[in-house]
Amino acid sequence: MQDELSAETDGWVWVRFRSAGLWLAAIVGVTALLLAACGDDNELILATTTSTENSGLLDVLVPMFEEESGDDVKVIAVGSGAAMAMGESGDADVLLVHSPAAEVAFVEAGYGVERARVMFNDFVIAGPSEDPAGIAGTSDAGAAFAAIHAAGASFVSRGDDSGTHAKERSLWEAAGLETPTGEGWYAESGQGMGATLTIASETRAYTLSDRATWLAVADAEDLPIQTEGDEALFNVYHVIIVNPDEHDGLNTDAARRFHAFLLEPATQEVISDFGIEEHGQALFTGYAE
Repeated sequence: MQDELSAETDGWVWVRFRSAGLWLAAIVGVTALLLAACGDDNELILATTTSTENSGLLDVLVPMFEEESGDDVKVIAVGSGAAMAMGESGDADVLLVHSPAAEVAFVEAGYGVERARVMFNDFVIAGPSEDPAGIAGTSDAGAAFAAIHAAGASFVSRGDDSGTHAKERSLWEAAGLETPTGEGWYAESGQGMGATLTIASETRAYTLSDRATWLAVADAEDLPIQTEGDEALFNVYHVIIVNPDEHDGLNTDAARRFHAFLLEPATQEVISDFGIEEHGQALFTGYAE
């Protein structure tokens, strides 16, 4: 049976079929195309720091949340600064980040709501086993940075406006120094924490890392922790819902479900136990308010 082309209106070509069976097939096909174009109404876009992904924590938490909620989570792991930029532009529904000063500014500017504490770990200064700056065993992060600077020892920075990068800049300041951008011994990877640790290992350089990613990625003999334990190295993570008043089309209902999920006692227990079996210590500690 021959189809009859009737008209073209606003880019859509309408085809009139003489067969009811072909009408049904056409309706099913168009419906499928429209559903594909509209996307998944249950998709939640989570913009988060690379440490939550590199450590493997999200491999545990995301399936738990998806099973509990029925939502589908799309994880975009970038630096905290880039995650907040996504929130500012409405390209994410919820954030899990660790750059407190920038987070406060983000919320105060109206881009985020319901910021809540989720967990913490700490930063460490890792470096080559030969330790050319002689910082092994010190617990004073500012003094360690000053020694690295004085020795001109190789250092690899994230250089990506992440929470780790922000902490690093604050440590140079604590040492009474400007961030040594442009110095021959100072490099910026512009990459996530896992990749930066790999570069530091390959170039025999120091770097600042969150402990979770160091435990998950680094070779403890090749790139050992040289400095740890300073209160200045405390590292806290917050969840922030992107403000639905700023953007249309956000999946704020799912964002609120994820926010609540992270703060549930059962989830907090999973976070605090994560890594113990494999690494002999927790990579994060639940810290819900």
